[in-house]
Amino acid sequence: MEKIKFDRHARRRMKWRDISEEEITSALINPDNKEDTINGRYNVYKDISGRVIKVTYKETADEIYVITTLVKSKK
Repeated sequence: MEKIKFDRHARRRMKWRDISEEEITSALINPDNKEDTINGRYNVYKDISGRVIKVTYKETADEIYVITTLVKSKK
């Protein structure tokens, strides 16, 4: 997998929403769902311990740039 970089905005959201780098990596490697969005961005969703994590990112040849993340729902 390419190197993962985090936008400052994404880091703040991770802290506020108690989302770890490991959870982000898990969502990126093995998402439950993936969709294209605007400007070459992607959203991936991953159910982790009853929380659905949403990660928005852009991909280049050598890195994945995480733009933001949130908890979409809790079971």
